[in-house]
Amino acid sequence: MDINDTGLKLRRDDAGLCMEDGGRILRGDFKRLKPRIRQDNLNRELLVKASKIKNLERTPTAVDATAGLGEDAFLLAAAGFSVTLYERDPVIAALLKDALKRAAEDPDLRGVAERMRFIEGDSISALNKMQSPPDLILLDPMFPERQKSALVKKKFQVLHQLEQPCTDETELLDAAVSAGPRKIVIKRPLKGPYLAGRKPDYSLKGKAIRYDCIILQKKGQI
Repeated sequence: MDINDTGLKLRRDDAGLCMEDGGRILRGDFKRLKPRIRQDNLNRELLVKASKIKNLERTPTAVDATAGLGEDAFLLAAAGFSVTLYERDPVIAALLKDALKRAAEDPDLRGVAERMRFIEGDSISALNKMQSPPDLILLDPMFPERQKSALVKKKFQVLHQLEQPCTDETELLDAAVSAGPRKIVIKRPLKGPYLAGRKPDYSLKGKAIRYDCIILQKKGQI
């Protein structure tokens, strides 16, 4: 199936659904995350450290408002969160749904996949109407300044032909705040600007990315 005028093709092979552009192939694949979700490795993941919420006597809940192919949400689910994922692009959503289906059929991944619920649609609208606040909201919006980064060139070049950059970062962040979570975690390029110009309460930095953390609950609860 050709995808609009992008030159991309969506097809299914023995490994599942994929998107193809010449020799480049993109598919959702949680199997390659198996080494990262081993407990000794998982606890070292920067996202897991940034998302930690203390003093909860129940399963923590998270919303990944910009899911993409769902890898960050998968790490959160492996860390024990019940995660709701939102993705608005129908093609990326199809790849994500296929990846989740295959993960649910893998005995090593099934337990993690069962803690993930995918919703195709606009997360901003959903966040503004959310009745029950999640403990955590994860934001990883695509912005124009990221399109020249080495990470994008190597891994997400095909994906960027479909997904549009976020045009209103303030609207996205305001929607996340309005949902009333304990914490908002924002994935950013290491030297990228703060989302909507809002300085976080603290940041955790890796070699190429950082996680900006905004705390919306009283001290001592996070």
